[in-house]
Amino acid sequence: MGVSVEVNSSSFDSDVMQASFQRPVVVDFFAQWCGPCQLLKPLLEKLAQEYDFVLAKVDIDQNPELASTYGIEGVPDVRVVNQGQMQPGFVGALPEPKLRQFLAQLNLKSGLDLELEAVQAAIREGNLEVAKAGFTELMEKYPQNQQLAIAAAKFLISQDRLDSAEKLLVFIDESDREYSGTARALRELMQLKLESVDPILKHELDEVFFRAVQQTLSENYEAALQGFLEIVGKNRKYRNDGARKAMIMIFDLLEDDNPLTKLYRKQLTQTLY
Repeated sequence: MGVSVEVNSSSFDSDVMQASFQRPVVVDFFAQWCGPCQLLKPLLEKLAQEYDFVLAKVDIDQNPELASTYGIEGVPDVRVVNQGQMQPGFVGALPEPKLRQFLAQLNLKSGLDLELEAVQAAIREGNLEVAKAGFTELMEKYPQNQQLAIAAAKFLISQDRLDSAEKLLVFIDESDREYSGTARALRELMQLKLESVDPILKHELDEVFFRAVQQTLSENYEAALQGFLEIVGKNRKYRNDGARKAMIMIFDLLEDDNPLTKLYRKQLTQTLY
């Protein structure tokens, strides 16, 4: 979607400043002798193919005047130019997940992001066959993509295709910091889904618990968290601390920066202590 260009002093104005009025320009100030620069460069080049931005690569040894003008003291130093204005980015090499977060903060979306949005829109509109075909096409196009595997697994769980969902989740390694928590939460959700099929209600809290499970499955997370929190406040030992564990599962599904996670994690702590 984007482009990657080598930039020098004579082309900086046209390739960076003027180009930034059309789309964001990510400027990578680097040096050939810099180890972290050599790690970062191919990652940025890869992402420039996925996201709609210009990657402008500036060798500071070949262009010392640019390094001086923009106060480059250490490399790699990545800046962002929008509408002719240079803004800070980050210094040092970042792993790919962090780079994707950085691009998301710039309101940039990859081709996969846009295609997934179309599939999710089909799900919201009830066009499940369209969504199914969309996931099939995307899995063929991006067979190793973890983000897609998580999204597809969620869809399969909603369609009661638990075995197929597990086949996708098995490829997400426990060492993967970005997606392993979500994959683990989805496995726990599948187990709760199985347990909630025609449950026998024996305990006074069973009805609240299984209602919260159904709310979780329908992604009514706030209502589910309220239900599970009610159980934690009444009986921590219920289902072997199952309500608290269910809340942790939802936090993993929503991720740390979600407002519901922040709110109910605080409320859970207050209830427990």
